[in-house]
Amino acid sequence: MKKRKKTGLIFFPAFDWAISPTHPEREERLLYTQDQVFEEGLMDFDNIVEYKPGLATVEDINRVHVCVPDARRVITESHLISAGGAITAAKKVLEGEVDNAFALVRPPGHHAMRIVHGARGFCNINIEAIMIEYIRRHYGIKRIAIVDTDCHHGDGTQDIYWHDPNTLFISMHQDGRTLYPGSGFVDEFGGPNAVGMTVNIPLPPRTSDEGFLYALENVVLPILEEFKPELVINSAGQDNHYSDPITNMRFSAQGYAVLNDRLSPHIAVLEGGYSIEKALPYVNVGIILAMAGLDYSAVREPDYNPAALQQSEAITTHIHRTVDEIMRRWYHRREIAEAFRGKARYLKRRRHIYYDTDGISEEQEETVRVCDDCGGLILIDSRADTGRRIFAVIVPGMACERCRKEGEVFFEEIGKGKYHQVFFQDRDRDVYLVK
Repeated sequence: MKKRKKTGLIFFPAFDWAISPTHPEREERLLYTQDQVFEEGLMDFDNIVEYKPGLATVEDINRVHVCVPDARRVITESHLISAGGAITAAKKVLEGEVDNAFALVRPPGHHAMRIVHGARGFCNINIEAIMIEYIRRHYGIKRIAIVDTDCHHGDGTQDIYWHDPNTLFISMHQDGRTLYPGSGFVDEFGGPNAVGMTVNIPLPPRTSDEGFLYALENVVLPILEEFKPELVINSAGQDNHYSDPITNMRFSAQGYAVLNDRLSPHIAVLEGGYSIEKALPYVNVGIILAMAGLDYSAVREPDYNPAALQQSEAITTHIHRTVDEIMRRWYHRREIAEAFRGKARYLKRRRHIYYDTDGISEEQEETVRVCDDCGGLILIDSRADTGRRIFAVIVPGMACERCRKEGEVFFEEIGKGKYHQVFFQDRDRDVYLVK
């Protein structure tokens, strides 16, 4: 017998927010799940409790993002409730009301990066990152692991925590050569001050339960065991399902339940998943049962056919080789870090970022201070084809005194000049300034 756990559920279908009335990112995504949860009698279990979502604030957003020109211009109230739902889940866990919690909320968030000029991948703000920084601010938790099981690479979450040595980000997704956003490869391994804290597991199209669970057992769980997080968060996208209309994988509701059971996250937050009737109700029931320590062995989709979902030997071989390469890099991360950092005091990266939902292009130059004591001061010069150009000075969480002091001097001395706005963000001191 498995030990039962008290599980909190937070539902927010966002009735007033949709990409369009027929777009897969619309309120029906959660309405079918909500109906299934009640029809299956899950709310009759005394260890499953529903809570109403709270409301995040603009200050919560500004702790994570630099929104151009400001947060109110890039969000709706639904985004505040979605982020507030994730924060509610965290509060219930950290204050001991439940053992774990699942925030079934939308709009989603894992494609939203540190700088926000608009929406990309259906995401305006990063729900999990806002929740994580709320947790750090109010509960003092330091080491946090995020395991992103959405079919699309969680490039926004990766960007936000690229330089953070205290946040482990693991993304298990369909190979970026075959799916949006075209990133998430094995050599994307974290910034100079956080090498190894980003781990990507790109899986080939038509990967089945076998491949996902192999990657879980041979990459995710061993790395988590070594990292020893105080909190594990599942960015719980469900578009790896075999019936999803915009992806090419073969994961099942039973596979999702087993994965969640073995991962045992403290908090799960819904991300993608667009097979509204054929997948989401069954996947979510399986995840909820697994989180609550209840029997999920009977969870099956009506059209489930395991023989038709088997992965080929070539896919299995490819996954095994990918797993071996990831673990080789993990065990050699210190040598990789030394080669990456060299003797440089500052390192730059230049990127082109496309906001596909809003049709905005951004050119970005990011400079990070190489630091042995924290994630490093970050300076970002960002220009969008909307005509707006901004500069951001970002002091990292748990910053050393030198990085903070340099950041304060940069912000004080830099004039607006060619920039429409200059931002200063200090997570430790919860400071957000704009000039």
